[in-house]
Amino acid sequence: MNLRQSHRKQAKIKLALEGCSGSGKTYSSLLLAFGMTNDWTKIAIIDTENGSADLYAHLGQYNVLTLQAPFTPEKYIDAISVCETAGMEVIIIDSISHCWDYLLEYHSSLQGNSFQNWGKITPRQNAFIQKILSSTSHVISTMRTKQDYVLNERNGKMIPEKVGLKAVMRDGVDYEFTIVFDVDIKHFVTISKDRTGLFMGKPEFIISSDTGKRILQWCNGGTSIESVRLAKTEEELYTLYHKYPEWREQLTPDFMTKKQNIQSAKTTHVPTTNNQSMNNNPNFIRYGNNSTTTIASQK
Repeated sequence: MNLRQSHRKQAKIKLALEGCSGSGKTYSSLLLAFGMTNDWTKIAIIDTENGSADLYAHLGQYNVLTLQAPFTPEKYIDAISVCETAGMEVIIIDSISHCWDYLLEYHSSLQGNSFQNWGKITPRQNAFIQKILSSTSHVISTMRTKQDYVLNERNGKMIPEKVGLKAVMRDGVDYEFTIVFDVDIKHFVTISKDRTGLFMGKPEFIISSDTGKRILQWCNGGTSIESVRLAKTEEELYTLYHKYPEWREQLTPDFMTKKQNIQSAKTTHVPTTNNQSMNNNPNFIRYGNNSTTTIASQK
């Protein structure tokens, strides 16, 4: 266990939109995605809503991947992988509620103890959610909400209006997302969760492409892997290697190459005796297979 200073890396947003039928979840998701990419061809919709994704084709040439029933978690996972391989910057899953509907039906069909049968459901659900969270793309997930009607007064008359209640998904799934937007039937958005601080406590609003731009700016506000690769000396490499332990697996090949280039430059410009003494200096870390030994020796 090692203490380290906190730092925020650049992130891929994992966002959820909750709303009843007709609240504009698909359209709002597309506007968010375009604001984040400014390129319709880098947006993909995983469609489980009977072709609703194609209703907005006039907006631009985004991509559609249609899923057919049964809506198993494994199908969703494979679809996300297809979009990632195709280089999609934003993946819209419209909607993830169908996956939960399938799992509930599957659970009810199982024989035996109902409680124990959840052991066959939970790992599949968890694998799906983890695929979303670990995706190399921005992911926008829509969720249907259970519907009800309330009477509101308008011009002296009581008018029934449709409202959304609880999301059709496993309890607590909203905790997994960075932002959760609640969209009402008039397309206004309120915030039920916001780790970015961009929207919490703000008045309700209608989603536009500018909303996506704000989210992208927040995502790009942290440290990126690319910026860590700009080290010019071995001392800088050593510092960065230990500052970002969660990136070591990704960065080790780059560090090794960078170190070789730095040492080659030293061989060209520095006398051999000086260069040898620098290589023998214990402060210079050896990356890769020898990294564990070197780190342990310096503790």
